Amino acid sequence: MSPTHAPAAVAHPAPAVESPARSRRVPAATMGTALGLFLAARLLGCAAVALVARGTGGQPVTVLLGRSWDSLWYLRIAEEGYGQTLRPYPGLVQSDLAFFPLYPGLLRAVTELTPLGGTGAGLLVSWTAAGVAACGIHAIGVRLHDRAVATALVLLWGLLPHSVVLSMAYTEPVLTAFAAWALYAVLTGRWLWAGALAACAGLARPNGFAVAVAVLAAAAYECCRQHRGEVAHRVWAGAVLAPLGWAAYVLWVGRRRGDPLGGYFEVQRQWGSRFDFGLDALRSVRRLLLEGGPLVLPVSLATVAAALLLYGLLAADRAPLPLLVYAGVLLAVAAGGAGFFQCKPRFLLPAFPLLLPLACALARTARARPWHATLVVGALAGLSFAYGAYLVVLADRPL
Repeated sequence: MSPTHAPAAVAHPAPAVESPARSRRVPAATMGTALGLFLAARLLGCAAVALVARGTGGQPVTVLLGRSWDSLWYLRIAEEGYGQTLRPYPGLVQSDLAFFPLYPGLLRAVTELTPLGGTGAGLLVSWTAAGVAACGIHAIGVRLHDRAVATALVLLWGLLPHSVVLSMAYTEPVLTAFAAWALYAVLTGRWLWAGALAACAGLARPNGFAVAVAVLAAAAYECCRQHRGEVAHRVWAGAVLAPLGWAAYVLWVGRRRGDPLGGYFEVQRQWGSRFDFGLDALRSVRRLLLEGGPLVLPVSLATVAAALLLYGLLAADRAPLPLLVYAGVLLAVAAGGAGFFQCKPRFLLPAFPLLLPLACALARTARARPWHATLVVGALAGLSFAYGAYLVVLADRPL
């Protein structure tokens, strides 16, 4: 999809949106450079995981294949379909209906069409989706700013503390791929593409509805802006398409559980997941401050706090409305949800718009003081690789 001028209706009147750079085509060489840097970061991250696994007596290949935590559920759904329920502790019921169907469906398709097994298919889907997501993130960065910011944005996304998940059999790369290109479609006025991609994003993860909310918000803004004129049919069509994927699966689970509107949310509550406006998160922070805890907990707290700060900077920069809504919904779900406090940074991986202020700062630094920017990137890479290896090999906590 080649960029065109973005309609003013989908963004706040901000300098970043009105930049002339957005009207230029994204050069393939520039996108290739960003994608190459991203892939290099992830390959080095995998190498760090393999080295730590070997040093601790583990099996590097098994670790890298990602047969752990949620990936096991997705692989089982792909192989056997839905219907698995576990009761590991009294009062805790874990049903595979909590997991959305797009990722296991893709795994099943790959295993049917290729000689790959489940784990190989999982890695193929995740790595491919991560690359597609990086290209979409780069396209948005070029449209809103310039090539340097776009490249910095992709690189920062690949060096997040939990970016090791992008190299494993998890759903975050798939959601981010659909989200990035759906948001790009909104920014370029391609409403049917935006709605269709948002519907796919809604089938990828529970928080995938954030993409649909962003498309609906942009469509509502378009309708308000054109209240004296006729709103194009494609705007309405995109708005109708956007929530269909997420709503269809939630209703299907509800019907299967005998409660069409509440069945899926009951499944989540039985897992210990619910939205309580951050009360459980505050209790977790209090326990952490008073009693301490493993490294994953303070890192999770720092990540959520940094995300809140970055969202404030993103809003202060008057980013386009779809990006603000999308990142805001993901942040609200992560910060306000109960259960699995150590997983909140993973839930925020698809919230790449939060990195835009940092990408702008890094690009400015690279122009003025290249060696300073190199040092910053090197430090971020070292921390990302070391922490990723710790998460996968040593932490023994859900990712």
